Parts: sequence; C-alpha cells; structure tokens
Amino acid sequence: MTDEFAKGLEDSMKKTIEVVKKEFSSLRAGRATPAILEKIMVQYYGTPTPINQLANISVPEARLLLIQPWDKNLLPDIEKAILKSDLGINPASDGTVIRLVVPQLTQERRSELMKLIRKKAEEGRVAVRNIRRDANDQLKIQQKEGKMSEDELKRSQDKVQKLTDRYIKEIDELLSIKEKEVMQV
Repeated sequence: MTDEFAKGLEDSMKKTIEVVKKEFSSLRAGRATPAILEKIMVQYYGTPTPINQLANISVPEARLLLIQPWDKNLLPDIEKAILKSDLGINPASDGTVIRLVVPQLTQERRSELMKLIRKKAEEGRVAVRNIRRDANDQLKIQQKEGKMSEDELKRSQDKVQKLTDRYIKEIDELLSIKEKEVMQV
C-alpha cells in the first residue's frame, strides 16, 4: 500500500469523523449552542440563507440563545424560519433581538435523542466500513494486476483494518461523550 493511498484513505475517514461531529453538535441536548440553528434557512431576498450569515448569535446563559440580526427588517423572517423548523422552541422578539430559551429535556426527549445519536454514530461507522471495503477492493485489483504480491496484499489489508478500527473507536468515543452530555443536562 503506497503512502499516497494510505493518506487518501485516512483523509476519507477523518472527513467521516468530522461529519459525525457536526451531526452531534446540531442535536439539541438541553444546552444552548449556536450549532442547533445551522440547518435553519431564512428567505433573504428570495434566497435561502443560514441564520448565522444574517445575524450575530450569542449564548449569554446556559439555556438562552440571543439572535441579533444585522438587518432589523429580518426579525419576522427569522422568527418564521425558527417556528417552521423542527427545533420545538418558540422565539421571543423585542423588536431588536430574538431570544430562544432552550427548555429542559424531558425523559421522553432524552430517549429520542439517545436513539438519534446512536443512529448517527452507526451511520458514521457504516461510512468508515464502506471506505474500508472500497480500499480492500482496490488493493485486490492491484494484486490481480500484478502490482503487489499476496503478502503485500495481506499487509495492506491489515493496515486498512487498523485504520478502520481506530476511526470506529473514535466514533464510539464521540458517541459516549454525547450520550453523557444528554443524560447530564
């Protein structure tokens, strides 16, 4: 297995980890975080635009988000977008800023979040395993074409498996951290 091949493989797995981290950060765990607003789009002159590109988002308290649009005329549009989203939080506007009070998690919501978190982690693991499968397929093709010996194929497959195990372990650690965060709040 060439260094270039190994680097490409590792980069793909790192990207998968980043996707899992991003998915986890967008899940609301009872604590206010600007990441929960990332997927909400506001119609800005006919173009769907993320809230963070239209306003300053701050977290003055553990369970409070403050959205301060740069253009005050956008307040009603931002409110509508938040209400339409699946966030489950009612925005409160005073004419200059929007306050989002993140409610405490109920036990039912915690168990829903746990299922969703585990599902996202499993999707990450599957993605890493798919990268492993594709890499092993490429290695077998190289071996059939005579570009590597049977021993080199075995060593390369072992390296691919070690990388896979390392990144799946990292996903499991992220899952464990996120589960603790949900259960604590």
